[in-house]
Amino acid sequence: MNTKMHPLERFGQALMQLSAWPGRLSSWLILPIILSVLVGVVGGLMRLGELFGWGFSIPLFGSRLTMASLTELEWHLLGVIVMLGAAFTMVEERHVRVDLIYANLSDRKKVTIDLLGDIFLLLPFCAIIFWLSLGFVDLAYRSGEKSDYGGLTDRYLVKAIIPLGLALLFACGLGRVIRNIGFLLSGRPQRRIDDSSNAT
Repeated sequence: MNTKMHPLERFGQALMQLSAWPGRLSSWLILPIILSVLVGVVGGLMRLGELFGWGFSIPLFGSRLTMASLTELEWHLLGVIVMLGAAFTMVEERHVRVDLIYANLSDRKKVTIDLLGDIFLLLPFCAIIFWLSLGFVDLAYRSGEKSDYGGLTDRYLVKAIIPLGLALLFACGLGRVIRNIGFLLSGRPQRRIDDSSNAT
């Protein structure tokens, strides 16, 4: 019985791990979110409006940091974690799955289902939304979109995370397609533990 990994499996797994790397890093953004919440609570109790002003404009923050800026920053950072973390979640097999039937299937049948789902659902979805989101980002850039409540500026920087996250998810999905094709071509009845999606 063949027990060796097919070269496509190795390549696909490497592509998946590469696309998950930004998501691993983005998980650390939870720390500034926590800090922002703490500062926001204290600032609210002290009835502060503007926390700092520096007299010159910097991307995203403009020329001052307000309580509104902190509140918006929390949501924007959470959005970054979600968008960049999607590929990481797929690599770690942590995404939600209704596996009432799937859980009892053989590895080869599971891989076949994943392969069909990725080719006909995941990859087209990522490609379409990626393409549509480019116009969304461009409009925010050209219009100079910013907060209506004295919060963050340069909102296109945050919106640019949408196509970036979808590109990473597409790359991860493509890597999984390649990996799964390699597994089916390998002739092995079961996936090895060391080449599973949970490998790091």
